[in-house]
Amino acid sequence: MAPSQSTNDLLTAWTISHGNLRRFLEETALPPLGPKAQEEAGEAAAEEAIKTTFGLGIDAYAGGVDAVTGAYEAAGAHHLSTPDPDIPQEEGVAAFFDVDNTLIQGASLIMFAVGLAKRHYFRTRELIPFAWKQVKFRVGGSESATDMAKGREQALDFIKGRDVDELVALCEEIVDENLPDKIWPETSELAAMHLAAGHQVWLVTSTPVQLAQIIARRYGMTGALGTVAEVKDGKFTGRLVGDILHGPGKSHAVAALSTIENLDLERCTAYSDSINDIPMLSMVGTAVAINPDRALRSEAKKRGWEVRDYRSIRKLALRIGLPAAVVALVTLVGSAAHAKGHQD
Repeated sequence: MAPSQSTNDLLTAWTISHGNLRRFLEETALPPLGPKAQEEAGEAAAEEAIKTTFGLGIDAYAGGVDAVTGAYEAAGAHHLSTPDPDIPQEEGVAAFFDVDNTLIQGASLIMFAVGLAKRHYFRTRELIPFAWKQVKFRVGGSESATDMAKGREQALDFIKGRDVDELVALCEEIVDENLPDKIWPETSELAAMHLAAGHQVWLVTSTPVQLAQIIARRYGMTGALGTVAEVKDGKFTGRLVGDILHGPGKSHAVAALSTIENLDLERCTAYSDSINDIPMLSMVGTAVAINPDRALRSEAKKRGWEVRDYRSIRKLALRIGLPAAVVALVTLVGSAAHAKGHQD
């Protein structure tokens, strides 16, 4: 049975106002399996980007990046979106955006799951075994690496044997139906600014890669790195490749991608809301905390990173009834002032 509208509203409100759901998923329900699994997840994310755009596996690059890169670049349209031909491309520069609470309000995985439930893609009883196992782990404190790995497989049981193309088509419907109301316009504008400057723009997220790639396409972004579910003969096997793409995995994915794309990370920028993304934020020349959690806000202050909190602007608008145009103006003025301060 599909969730009621009131249930959906409660989930959305809780996620947006507190940003707790992502932390719960990443730190409690589905924490990283370990360094090796995260490295595999990061490499799988980069490989999926290559396969999607060029049909090559990452092993091809391990044998000689320089030899393959020329052919890769010569292929032309090797990204999800084609850059504007009127915009000179700045080689070696990219911006990396986290998705949940950074680009969109709340958790993309919940948006995805609720959308699938509405379409009767799975039934509630299919999720109960996984939920119960997580509760047992928290209460009993008997979690092990083996248990956690098994829990990952249980979490993917509901897509085992399903057709990839079918899920992608559903993802496109869900994104078109929900994303316009959930996107942070200010973050979207930042991505557009990078594209207008001739930079590559990549999403880097724990969200399933199929969903992340659709979001990237919709906003004209270069591509997306996300969690990879194993596929054989066009169907999901029910297993992950490596692990869910957590913070450490994201840094592996960005490192692999930067080698493939000849990126100069010192000239690149990364955006995130979460302390868990410190590995990715630390590897680029410019790190920006967007709608940060308390820990990231503190760390950003220590490191001198820019902080942009669009939640406070939205709350002010709701409290005193500012029209959307005024909110946008306040945001732009603030951004311009910050930029001028850096120039001075």
